[in-house]
Amino acid sequence: MVKKTANEKLNDSRDMPKIAILEDPKAIGRYGGNRLLIAPPLDYDELMKQVPQGLLTTSDRIRDHLARRYKADATCPLTAGIFINIVAQASFERDGLVTPYWRTLKKDGEINEKFPGGLEEQRLQLEGEGHRIVKKGSRYFVADYQNHLFDFKD
Repeated sequence: MVKKTANEKLNDSRDMPKIAILEDPKAIGRYGGNRLLIAPPLDYDELMKQVPQGLLTTSDRIRDHLARRYKADATCPLTAGIFINIVAQASFERDGLVTPYWRTLKKDGEINEKFPGGLEEQRLQLEGEGHRIVKKGSRYFVADYQNHLFDFKD
């Protein structure tokens, strides 16, 4: 079996978007309702491409925007993390049409070590756009990232 490229994975929407109906009371409480969105990878790519130079977003902000778009209570955090990483890898594989994946942070402004080039590459990209990176323990964050967040339009 031939392994798919990240760009092939990015363009494979299967049966998505899909709303999973949760029945477990704990899960419903965790997500604030029973409608959990599984959005296709291209939706993440579309939003990540919108973030202009000098501004940032977080995985949580992308998930919240997609949940509103599809009238869901929340977006699956597991698939969101996987698909955001696919977007980054697909962008890295392409010539041209780059998605500025380095502008997408984990929640709380943390840099994503799984992005192409790891922490060092994302740090260099962000510093090149004027952001200051701080180390907290073994993790790296964008200082005052809240002051540089991009607002997606509904």
